[in-house]
Amino acid sequence: MKNSILNIDKKNRLIKIINSIFTFYRDGFKGMVLGKKLWTIILIKLFVMFAVLKLLFFPNYLNTKFETDEEKGNYVLEQITRHVSKGQSK
Repeated sequence: MKNSILNIDKKNRLIKIINSIFTFYRDGFKGMVLGKKLWTIILIKLFVMFAVLKLLFFPNYLNTKFETDEEKGNYVLEQITRHVSKGQSK
């Protein structure tokens, strides 16, 4: 019984810590003027890097070369085992 009370106390303490960290950052972001603009620019850049560039420069290679899931799986397995076996032979 005492052990369960200690666990509840630890959980409550953890929730209070997480809540205080959240309010700290929330209040900090509310007070930002220049920081909001900079974070907006950073998020736009991340979106461009991960979403747009992926679509333009990294086409879906497996769908262009193979038709069935089995062919795709065999190709991936062959590539992985080939690279692993080359690395172990050195």
